[in-house]
This record gives sequence, C-alpha cells and structure tokens, in this order.
Amino acid sequence: MYERVAAQYEKHDRVRASAEWPADFRQLDTIESGYRDRSQLRVMSPVRILRTGRLVLTPVGGGDLADLQAFKFDPLVFAVMLGGVRNAAQTAEDLARDVVNWGQYGFGMWTIREAGRFVGITGLEHRPDGRGVALRFALWPEAQGRGLAREAAFAALRFGHDQAGLELIVAVARESNFGSRMVLGGIGMREATTFEQRGYIMILYESTQAIREISS
Repeated sequence: MYERVAAQYEKHDRVRASAEWPADFRQLDTIESGYRDRSQLRVMSPVRILRTGRLVLTPVGGGDLADLQAFKFDPLVFAVMLGGVRNAAQTAEDLARDVVNWGQYGFGMWTIREAGRFVGITGLEHRPDGRGVALRFALWPEAQGRGLAREAAFAALRFGHDQAGLELIVAVARESNFGSRMVLGGIGMREATTFEQRGYIMILYESTQAIREISS
C-alpha cells in the first residue's frame, strides 16, 4: 500500500519533495524504495522540532503511524475535523502526503507529545477549498481543558509566520465549537468571515504578520 502512495507522489520533483524528510520516516522502506538516491533523505532540521513549556512538537514521520491511526479513527476526536474520521489506509495516505509536504513547502503537521506521550496533532496545510494555508489542531479528550491546544497551536502559528515566512495563515472552526474558537482567539487570530459547510456555519479566522505586530 505504501508503494502505491509513493508512486502517487513520484511525479513531484524528487529533490524538492525529499529535501527534509523526517528521520523516523526511514522506517517506511517501501516509501524509500521510490527514491533511488537515498542521500536525498536527509535528517530533519532541528528548527522544525518545536518545544514549549510542556510540549514537544515533532514533524510527523513513519514512527507515528500507529498513534495517528488510532487518533484519526476516533469520532470523539476527528468527527469535526476537515475530512472527518479516517480509516487506517486513509491515515497512511495522509501521513505520506504530510511528509512530502514538509519537503515541498517547508511546513506541515506535527505530533504533540507531553512527557513523551502522544496527545494530539497540530500543523499547517493548504486547505482543499483554496482558502489558504490553515492552522489545524486536535487533541485526545483527556488532554483537553489544560491549555495544551493553545500552547501547541501558538507554537505552530509562530513557526508559520517566523520560520516558514507565511504572511497569511487561516483557521476554520464551527460556530458552535466554542473550545476551538477560544483557542484561535487566544493566540491572536481574528474572525474574518463566515461560510456554510455541510450544513454548519463555519467561521474563518485570519492571522497576518501585520496583526501580530500590532498585537505584540
């Protein structure tokens, strides 16, 4: 299955797509087999590992697959996320795409760990609806309510502006999802507009370099 996913991405420029592959993704030998020159698979830059007061954010890699499959299959976690609950094969395809995105764009998804324990994900990715590069985050229910989502999301947002050079970063939350809305407002993102998606009213948030400079 991984070979099929790798073949899907072989049309991309190999040098660009593999410039900064996470080191633990080397465990997926079937992905590596799609690249003849293994010297292209370089250890990820330390600047992409983010540390906060309580958390370590690491770019997703092959070693995270089991955690991600359990996480994305749980409706209590992923039912409200774009794309909804994911099965094992879909999560594997997501992971392959996320790793390629790190090499291609210089930003992507991180795992969130507290004291070495996987508690969720956050990151930056292009929305399929063309609204821009979006901040995403999700945590296991037992990790919620302690400010971890805000801590992780803010670290990802800062990386997007300061390290990836993104002028505009968006985020989307259901109007009824007050938890996510509090996180987004708490890290300085501002409500821009609303739209309807699958029968729900969605709020589009924006963060720009200019907003951050005014707020700081």
